[in-house]
Amino acid sequence: MKLLNKWPAYYKKDVVTHYCPGCGHGIVHRIVAELLEEMDLGKRAVCVNPAGCAVLAYKYFDIDMIESAHGRGTAIATGVKRVKPELFVFTYQGDGDLSAIGTAETIHSANRGEHITVIFINNAVYGMTGGQMAPTTLVGQRTTTSPGGRNPKYDGYPLHITDVIAQFPGVIYAERVAVDGPAGIQRTKRAIQTAFQVQVDGLGYSIVEVLSACPTNWKMNPEDSFKWITEVMAKEFVPGVLTDKRGGGA
Repeated sequence: MKLLNKWPAYYKKDVVTHYCPGCGHGIVHRIVAELLEEMDLGKRAVCVNPAGCAVLAYKYFDIDMIESAHGRGTAIATGVKRVKPELFVFTYQGDGDLSAIGTAETIHSANRGEHITVIFINNAVYGMTGGQMAPTTLVGQRTTTSPGGRNPKYDGYPLHITDVIAQFPGVIYAERVAVDGPAGIQRTKRAIQTAFQVQVDGLGYSIVEVLSACPTNWKMNPEDSFKWITEVMAKEFVPGVLTDKRGGGA
């Protein structure tokens, strides 16, 4: 699979990005836009975007978009999909949105096996609000609210929410990937394509967790941020397929 050497049909032109240099959101946006075109989903697609850095995702995608309250993306997506099952419905959420504010909605929509797709961007911090500690912040990682590093004695451990929901019978496909270089970007596109196909085939819930850089709040340059994903973050959140029940297996 290759990235398209043309502008995706469902990605708006002449829009100046608001994302920081080195941020992974733009990469994943491009992948999603390519797949909406390649899989002929754009005309019936509805994306539910979050509170967070991707709150302005509707500026970039030329499809129907719904802005959710913080953390409520999968609840809104559930309502849309149940009322209009012919639509292709996916959420695009960050770690603070999905695994903190929206923990209940995330858990229960997955447990019900809702026929939606979730794209989960994990950058280990609350990005939009200044780099505070998130549920996914690594042990020892410094943030504005853990200046001495995350201490599990007081702060607990990083939350592996995708691993948790991957165990639910209604979760058909769950994979963790990383946009840390060309090979990781290719794997990310394959994973999201598989997750999209699960919904197209009417099988159930699918989720892809994407380890993504946040150079601004990590206090690194983009190159070092990508290395940090590979050398540090991916050792805590190990990429790979967490469940694949498409063939009836675990």
